[in-house]
Amino acid sequence: MTTTTTTTNIPLLINGQEEHTPTTFPVISPYTNKQCWTSSSATPQDAIRAVEAADAAFPSWSQTKPTARRDLLLKAADLLEQRLEENAEYMRTEMGADVGASQGFVVPLAIRMLRDVAGRITSICGSVPVVEAEGQRAMVFKEAMGVILGIVPWNAPYVFGIRSAACALAAGNTTILKSSELTPRCYWAIGRAFEDAGLPAGCLNILPCQPTDAADVVNAMIEHPAVRKINFTGSTAVGRKIARSCGQNLKPCLMELGGKNSSIVCQDADLETAVNGVLAGAFLNSGQICMATDRILVHTSIANTFITALQKALTTTDSPDPTTLPPTLVNTASKARVQTLVSNAIASGAHFISGSSPADVDASLPAGCGVRMAPAILGGVREEMPVWQEEAFASVAACMTFDSEEEAVRLANGSGYGLSASVFTEDLRGGVFFGEEDSIWVIPLFSLCRAVHINSMSIHDEPVLPHGGVKNSGWGRFNAEEGLNEFLSTKSVTWMD
Repeated sequence: MTTTTTTTNIPLLINGQEEHTPTTFPVISPYTNKQCWTSSSATPQDAIRAVEAADAAFPSWSQTKPTARRDLLLKAADLLEQRLEENAEYMRTEMGADVGASQGFVVPLAIRMLRDVAGRITSICGSVPVVEAEGQRAMVFKEAMGVILGIVPWNAPYVFGIRSAACALAAGNTTILKSSELTPRCYWAIGRAFEDAGLPAGCLNILPCQPTDAADVVNAMIEHPAVRKINFTGSTAVGRKIARSCGQNLKPCLMELGGKNSSIVCQDADLETAVNGVLAGAFLNSGQICMATDRILVHTSIANTFITALQKALTTTDSPDPTTLPPTLVNTASKARVQTLVSNAIASGAHFISGSSPADVDASLPAGCGVRMAPAILGGVREEMPVWQEEAFASVAACMTFDSEEEAVRLANGSGYGLSASVFTEDLRGGVFFGEEDSIWVIPLFSLCRAVHINSMSIHDEPVLPHGGVKNSGWGRFNAEEGLNEFLSTKSVTWMD
């Protein structure tokens, strides 16, 4: 595979070949708000060729021995690890992540996910049930589905690309990734690792395209009869459109969508643990994670103490460095949307627990510093405010108080989402699992939220834990055995002795 690390145009990957197209689009780095490179742009015709290449590669790949697939995926993981710093730099350049989020969190997590799913390949098996008829036997087994289309976003590209591509390949499928136009080089780097590991041509195809063509490119693949399943990670609004197209074509889909996640700080919480967990959950990767803490719910009796501790944690003991810039957001459109959420909340009676007016922050920024927005935590919010109801996807969180556990659960579940939450309490027995019936108040939170983390932040994703949501956060699961099963089909066979 020809490397493009010294060129400025990111190619498509179709049938094992890199292709530079006549039509390109600029990739803008939020660090500078200027072009960092360009990317080739796929057309619907390119998409059809990618599906055909994946379809042609499927018979051979699906019959490849599990140990051979395992070893290839492990080799790709080794290559990603060898290139960790280089690949993390692509992520920082394309979407503005800092070193901690890119090099310390996202890329290493992707590598662990790849190794985990590789290790599960040899455990794929069926069963031999006893059927009713005399002289008849049966077996149930799992097999690859065919061509899988993955539609993946920009905010943690290595994690999303690996879990989409690797789960499909591990199960014996072939796949196409329709990559985000904001991070095409990160997805190219994933393709390069698999190709260099020896993945046969056509098994993994990667298609970036300009936003104006995305709907036509995606629909061309969903409508193609060879595509058997679609997985989508992204916003709820776009997820609705993808799901509608899948429904019209009777194609199953896995949807991992947005979140409006709460951290509940109980009366007996350890304040240091709660403050650290809330801030990490709100600010990691500039808040641009679907599991990020958008809502902070604090028991009224400790609200003042908690807020004071929160403010203290945000204030360094040393003199602040005047050259330190606020975190980046992915683009100016995202920043404008979040600034509107904050400004409207302040105009409607909210106040800053930390942070200040977006306009004041912008006025203090040096020219040419890129897309920057200072973190903010708001108090005095009300349930009807958009900042409380809409996903921020930035280093912004809103805080409210509660008087009872029932009120906390109602407020936490009072959104259309159901992805992640965190609870800070020292009463693990009486308050969570083993207490009297009227004490087990966290259990209702589990019913409308698919992940609850006790005494840690709302952001938690690792290979052994199934990941996904309910309601507007989608359906289906990535990771672990549940994630691998999403890419397998179950078949029953009977025979007469």
